[in-house]
Amino acid sequence: MSERPEAVPVTVAIPTIGRLDPLRRCLESLAASEPPPAEILVVDQSHDPALETLVDEVADGRARVVPSHGLGVARSRNDGLRAATHETVLITDDDCTVLADWAFTGWRLAVAYPGAIVTGRVLPVGDPRAVPSTKDDPLAVDLSSERRGGWLFGNNMVLPREQVLALGGFDERFGPDEAAEDNEFCYRWLKADRSLRYEPSLVVEHHDWRSPEDLERLYVRYARGEGFFYGKHLRAGDLRMLRFLSRDLVWGLRGLASGLFKGRESWTDSRRGIFKGLPGGLAAGWRAYGKER
Repeated sequence: MSERPEAVPVTVAIPTIGRLDPLRRCLESLAASEPPPAEILVVDQSHDPALETLVDEVADGRARVVPSHGLGVARSRNDGLRAATHETVLITDDDCTVLADWAFTGWRLAVAYPGAIVTGRVLPVGDPRAVPSTKDDPLAVDLSSERRGGWLFGNNMVLPREQVLALGGFDERFGPDEAAEDNEFCYRWLKADRSLRYEPSLVVEHHDWRSPEDLERLYVRYARGEGFFYGKHLRAGDLRMLRFLSRDLVWGLRGLASGLFKGRESWTDSRRGIFKGLPGGLAAGWRAYGKER
């Protein structure tokens, strides 16, 4: 395991909706990998010819574009998993960059923990207040005994391809407005007694690019996605969702209090989206999954 292969036998999948400048930065970081991943897939929902040109220019034949005919990152991730030629699939987002050893570290962890999903550190680049979904815990943790979402960082994942797809993959009914497909999949994975690990040696950087207005809208999408997740599983009779719902409502009240008494701006606090997004998401999830019954 101490010897490094010429190319790491993994697939890297990058979902994108055509954000060319962030994608260029992401691909440039992968091009600097030592050693490089054997396969890079840019899973594209924009269908912009300029993206093909960018991938050819930056990746120099080491990456290919996989068209994703649909909307939402859940569909993109599944399309990347289905198109991958390697069992170990690493996924990051187009607004992230990776460390030079990211692909090798992901492969090494997949070998060390066969069948497990591994997630890792997500470090902010720029104003930390403007970068959502970050984590910088220095301690490795086996999360397999947990029974809730929120542990899996969708922009830094090592996935066992066949097992993830066998469990149904990411739920594609979570569309662009329901940004919690990773939390919902994490919950299903753990509920099925599968292994999940957090390993701080697996590192990506998440870049600051959103405006305050963008962040406020994103936090409403996060909350709507959580509500959609809870509605899905409540409709199936999983009463654990009531505990998660109560927790989120308390967080929402604390977020409002933080703005009211401490003057914290709403774009810096994801909790401020809860009351705008969660009720509608809960109702939409309840309706959407009621059609199955």
